[in-house]
Amino acid sequence: MRLLRIGAAGAEKPAVRAGENAYVDVSDLVTDFDEAFFGSGGLDRIAGPVAERIAAGRTQTLGDQRIGAPIARPHQILCIGLNYSDHAAETGQAPPAEPILFTKSPNTLVGPNDDVRIPRGSAKTDWEVELGIVIGRRTSYLDSVDQARDAIAGYVLVNDVSERAFQTERGGQWTKGKSAETFNPAGPWLVTPDEIPDVNDLGMWLDVNGERRQTGNTRTMIFDPYVIVHYLSQFLVLEPGDLINTGTPPGVGLGMKPPVYLKAGDVMTLGIEHLGDARQQVVGP
Repeated sequence: MRLLRIGAAGAEKPAVRAGENAYVDVSDLVTDFDEAFFGSGGLDRIAGPVAERIAAGRTQTLGDQRIGAPIARPHQILCIGLNYSDHAAETGQAPPAEPILFTKSPNTLVGPNDDVRIPRGSAKTDWEVELGIVIGRRTSYLDSVDQARDAIAGYVLVNDVSERAFQTERGGQWTKGKSAETFNPAGPWLVTPDEIPDVNDLGMWLDVNGERRQTGNTRTMIFDPYVIVHYLSQFLVLEPGDLINTGTPPGVGLGMKPPVYLKAGDVMTLGIEHLGDARQQVVGP
């Protein structure tokens, strides 16, 4: 299934994609795609009714309705840094021996086509196309990497927008360079694992104003999604609906010579194979 949330910001309704421009409304079955939904077996619960409604032609046209983030605001957004070997090389840093973990404020989550706002005092706002993992059940101390497969509800396209000066020049940890308002566009939909042939071989890209900036593939990940979920479970409890941003391939503005950063009026378009694409316009403080 491909889960999506449709409607004005703060008033989205849960739905399931049913073709190129159609969806099934499931707001009568579930309140939202949130911690309660994923933690109570919600995916299995709606699968049958969704299939029946599609077979009966009970679908609606998506049209130009706003698509929100495919999940409600999560308990936490966790992020993995320098997780692509080619991106680590572009930054001049050695590939990490263990996953680099930092957090991002959950209220950064916005829809896939919403505006991205440059924060006050920013001169180095940057882009990062990423594969996002959504956790499907409460997870802690997994015994093996293979067990991580059962803990994953699905995958989502993410733009891990970052302010590099806040991140690296203002002391402390990376979080304050990652947590400005609108800094985590996600979607258009959450794709369940059965819809993806190989999560470790997904092409991904990002353009700024129509010029290709990032081209990558999840096969250059240093730590794949299953390793990441298993690893994180050794240090903290992952809750249903949690979002994990898994790192970015090369081509970020920081890595260009000279560096290039976003400005008001810029347009980012991005996508990941099987996960759809997104478009975000950059607006000023």
